[in-house]
Amino acid sequence: MAKPERRAVKAPRTVLLKLSGEALSGRGEFGIDPTHLAHLARNIIAALRAAGRRVRMGIVVGGGNFIRGADWTRTVRVVDPATADYMGMIATVLNALALQEAIEKAGTEARVLSAIHVRQVCEPYIRRRALRHLEKNRVVIFAGGTGNPFFTTDTAAALRAIEIGAEVLLKATKVDGVYDRDPMRHRGARRFTRLTYSEALRRHLDIMDQTAFTVCREHRLPIRIFNLFKPASLSHALTGKPVGTIITA
Repeated sequence: MAKPERRAVKAPRTVLLKLSGEALSGRGEFGIDPTHLAHLARNIIAALRAAGRRVRMGIVVGGGNFIRGADWTRTVRVVDPATADYMGMIATVLNALALQEAIEKAGTEARVLSAIHVRQVCEPYIRRRALRHLEKNRVVIFAGGTGNPFFTTDTAAALRAIEIGAEVLLKATKVDGVYDRDPMRHRGARRFTRLTYSEALRRHLDIMDQTAFTVCREHRLPIRIFNLFKPASLSHALTGKPVGTIITA
């Protein structure tokens, strides 16, 4: 049985924030909405400041507001699956560059490191370089997914979180946690405040893709699912206050 999360836990020192591409477009629209992007960046910076600049943050951003490789594979047979995935990875670079600009305009240094090399506009992903940027309290935005086709940005988030020594993977969504049923379709859906990896697997809960979830489980990396659009939710996650659903060993 899932356990309640009644009180705050120790605030993390290093976190990995996973954003969907839609987080930059507003409520699921195509492309990037400048007003929404600016609001998102201000929320990120406000949450970091609320944590007293003790928190080092890496961000993995998806590209679904432009293209989803998996969708193209199912609907447009003219594009090879590997090519469709590379197109999706390039879309994440667009999002990462936009987010970098918005964060810096909000008052905090940021760097984009991409697994797909685009040297004219961002740095290549090198783990030690990422760690150095984090030591300088820069927000590090990881683009290009894993750099390989057939892997999701959820998997990229799990890998980067482990590589930078994150104490928690924060997955920002449109709902305030994990439910026993789809809360958009079922009014009586029940939200879990705390789950174990085993409970989540047994209940077949749709948290992230199986590869990403397995990586987190093997490395005992906690996953916190929360509603990005709910006021102060990111701030609560960074300061250890109960928010959303936490998944642990």
